[in-house]
Formats: sequence, C-alpha cells, structure tokens
Amino acid sequence: MTIENKTLLEQLHWRYAVKQFDASQKIDDATWEALEQALVLSPSSYGLQPWKFFVITDQALKDQMPAISWNQGQPRDCSHMVVLAAKKSLDATYVQEYMDHIVATRQLEAGAMDGYRNVLVKTVEGRDDHLDWNARQVYIALGQLMVAAAMLGVDTCPMEGIQPAAYDELLGLSDGEFTSVVGCACGYRSEEDPGATNAKVRFPTERIIARV
Repeated sequence: MTIENKTLLEQLHWRYAVKQFDASQKIDDATWEALEQALVLSPSSYGLQPWKFFVITDQALKDQMPAISWNQGQPRDCSHMVVLAAKKSLDATYVQEYMDHIVATRQLEAGAMDGYRNVLVKTVEGRDDHLDWNARQVYIALGQLMVAAAMLGVDTCPMEGIQPAAYDELLGLSDGEFTSVVGCACGYRSEEDPGATNAKVRFPTERIIARV
C-alpha cells in the first residue's frame, strides 16, 4: 500500500514548526497509538534502538516545562509532549538482550545470531562515544515521528531549546541509563499562530540536491 506522491508533498508543505498550539484540542487515542508505533518502528544503527521515548500528557508536569524550555509554551499547550532520550552507554549485555529478542521474534535456533552478536559487541566495545552515537539515532526517530504526524494531520514542533539536565530531573532520569536529548511537542496549531500562514522557505532544489 502506498500514498500518492502529491499527498506526501502536500502534507510536508503543510507541516511547520508550530509556535502556538491550541491547548483545547487533544490527539485522539487511535491516532496517538499510530504515532507511538511510528516511533517504535524507527530505524537505528544495527537496529540497536538505544533510546526511550517519554510521552507526557499530565498537565501538572507540562505546566512545569516552559520554565526549563527557555520559556517556550509549546510543551504546556500541546496535546502530547514527547521527550526523546538516548541510552547513555551500550555494552555486551545490552547487545545480548537484543540478540535474544531477535531469536525469539524470528523463531530462530539458539545461537543463530552468535556471529552477528560478536560483531556488534566488538563494535560497541570499540567506541567511546556511546552517548553521542545514540543521540544521533534519536534524531532519526524524531524525523520519523514528525513525518508520520504530518501524514496524519497532526502538528509538531521539534524542540532542541530545552535544558536536558532539568528535563532529566523532572522525569526522574538523572541517575538512570537514559538522558534527554530533544523534545517534540505534538497537537494541533492555534488559529492565532502567525506561522501557520507563512510561506515555506527552502533553498532551490538545484542548490540542495546534487545528482551524481
């Protein structure tokens, strides 16, 4: 099943980084479940999924977020605020857990993934930049969430303008295995948001795309 090229481009033109959400509009459960599954289905390097996504709908928590988001109101007024967090480190134990999950999911024989496991363990143990690497994977998931939301007519605003340490404290992550990287406010644009009617500004295709 595919969508028309025109539909894809129309929705991507419709999408913009919402500055003002309509706090009275909420994303329905079925639509949100689809967006959560879009996050779950996000690709990652080696399929390791070194992340966790925190979905915040509790208004008391959301009310505290502008103060740690450089006074931006989107986390407070959106329907669902997503905090995309990266795993701080990876090790052989995590790789083995992933291998075990592959074996169980695909109903493989025990030991079928040992060769791949050894490659991944060597790769993981040979890196000293786990958080940086994992944070880059998180941005892949952010992009998938935003595109999926646009296709369903849900507005988003990616938010690097957050204070990660304060977010970690708010979410109880400070001493855990994950740390906040970026936020994404999801909901529906306010009619009073002037950005909704602005023309989308992009450099010409020939400046951005090089065909070789």
